[in-house]
Amino acid sequence: MTAVDVAEAGVEDTPPTGSRSVATAVRLFGWIMLAVLAGFILNVYLNFWQDFPGIEPVFAGSDVGALPFVQLALYALFIFVAVAYVLRDKTVTLRADSRHISDINAYFIRAMFFAVLLVGCIDAVISFVRVEGFLPAIVGDDMAAALGRSSWRGAYVHMPLVGVSLVIAYFVRTLGFIWLALMVVVAELLIVIGRFIFSYEQAFMSDLVRFWYAALFLFASAYTLLEEGHVRVDVFYAGLADRTKGFLNASGTLVFGIPLCWVILIIGAGSKQSIIVSPMISYEVTQAGFGLYVKYMMAGFLAVFAISMLIQFLSYLLTAVADMRGDPGGRQHVVGAAH
Repeated sequence: MTAVDVAEAGVEDTPPTGSRSVATAVRLFGWIMLAVLAGFILNVYLNFWQDFPGIEPVFAGSDVGALPFVQLALYALFIFVAVAYVLRDKTVTLRADSRHISDINAYFIRAMFFAVLLVGCIDAVISFVRVEGFLPAIVGDDMAAALGRSSWRGAYVHMPLVGVSLVIAYFVRTLGFIWLALMVVVAELLIVIGRFIFSYEQAFMSDLVRFWYAALFLFASAYTLLEEGHVRVDVFYAGLADRTKGFLNASGTLVFGIPLCWVILIIGAGSKQSIIVSPMISYEVTQAGFGLYVKYMMAGFLAVFAISMLIQFLSYLLTAVADMRGDPGGRQHVVGAAH
């Protein structure tokens, strides 16, 4: 029975058994796509931060040295690991693998939320003591001058905090964006109190609100997809059988969701002048001299959004195919998440 036949049989009472080979093929697609994503991210770093030549010279047909082949081999290595993982145990269900992929994404998003929380708080403190002239007395003139350079603050303050966030996210198993939403409200409240009660306001205060709000909006999108919370223009969908919904969800993921994420990544990180890479390489900051030095990180939010949505779409695809096949164990979504 084909996928289309299964979808058309959605109104029937007898669930389709499907075949293990179909499930394995879908699992292979999902994990190979993740492997390609890992290779792409690593090669973007090698290309633009370590000045590697990229894989394009391999296909140019000229003598290009060994590095492009090494970078291409990274893709092959990741794909080999993905294929080996899937073929090692073909009895793993689509829903189990979907949960595994979703858990990977949850860790990634947790780490990014803790990163923006820590970076926002620490950078706001640095900006406050700097704008008030206390920084040289606290850390000395040389360190104060270094903290006034975005490249130094980004490399030696922000990046270590991101590393700490990766560790925290491993032990603290919560998404964290509920607390981040509260922090946005608190930051905005401090602006109101400072402006209207103490007649005090600095550029870093509004920068902090924008920094956290942008993270909240972009990082929570994958969780919203997990909980079916994105707005649907629903005319017929709600009344369809679960298997038909699965077919539509799988089709939409393949045709629209996954390609959109790749378009953002390829266009946004395709060259040194691209919209994501260029600000991050230069540690771009706002024109306000005493604002937060995080504008470059906000450009990176687009990459976080595309990566997290791509991973979640792959998890969603496996779940949709499982629904289409009538596999047991469908997930119950958070009440009130859907619109």
